[in-house]
Amino acid sequence: MTRSDAIKAGTANGGWMLEAENIHKHFGPLHVLKGITMRIAKGEVVVVVGPSGGGKSTFLRTLNLLEKPDQGWVKVDGVMMGYEQANQRMVELSDARVSQQRRFFGMVFQQFNLFSHLTALENITVAPIKALKVGRTEAIVEARRLLAMVGLSEKENAYPEQLSGGQQQRIAIARALALKPKVMLFDEPTSALDPEMVSEVLKVMLDLSKGGMTMVVVTHEIGFARMAADRAVLIDGGVIVEEGPPETFFSAPTQDRTRQFLNKVLDFHGPTLPKA
Repeated sequence: MTRSDAIKAGTANGGWMLEAENIHKHFGPLHVLKGITMRIAKGEVVVVVGPSGGGKSTFLRTLNLLEKPDQGWVKVDGVMMGYEQANQRMVELSDARVSQQRRFFGMVFQQFNLFSHLTALENITVAPIKALKVGRTEAIVEARRLLAMVGLSEKENAYPEQLSGGQQQRIAIARALALKPKVMLFDEPTSALDPEMVSEVLKVMLDLSKGGMTMVVVTHEIGFARMAADRAVLIDGGVIVEEGPPETFFSAPTQDRTRQFLNKVLDFHGPTLPKA
């Protein structure tokens, strides 16, 4: 069964890996998210695009409760984030329990956020050892496997300051994977990189997508979206403006706002989209 077939089968059976229902988020008087609903099948790669300030990153952070939604709910593999049922009602979880639930997700930010005093290997092993209580030997074996996967086996003893930006981001991806997440979240993972370093990070992400990892990727890398995404989504003004398979989303969008946004982006990535 191909990845596409598996996703279709999971979707048909209600096999959602990630569900976000009617997500609202305010920052003071600013209504940033205005009722976003999204369901993602196991193994599906969803790429989120849109203008700055449109709500993309905030939505990503509500999925793992780095930002608590003011309304709506999130489920991962059927488990409600932040709540549990007790005595026939939903009870809010403690911060400690929510922190445990965040392990369902691996998150890669714009900045690499590596521990400067730890080597690449130590950056990857510290969380499994401390959070998952994995034995040191087992953690090292897994970290070396992940280093090989991201093409950096020879850098296990290097400190972050000895690595390029692209290498640091690949270490950050390996570190997120070390906790064996169900879903990987990427928030503009290449935006802080020099252009020549972007491709090495995107290759790792493309390999992850081919390996069946469920992924939500906020990015302006349209080439990556075309190659890796099962679905592309435009978020602007705190709502989903349009979504669809990349082959139609990028070549024949149905919404004027999508065409306006993509025409600006594609000035740098390819030919201008035709007008409707």
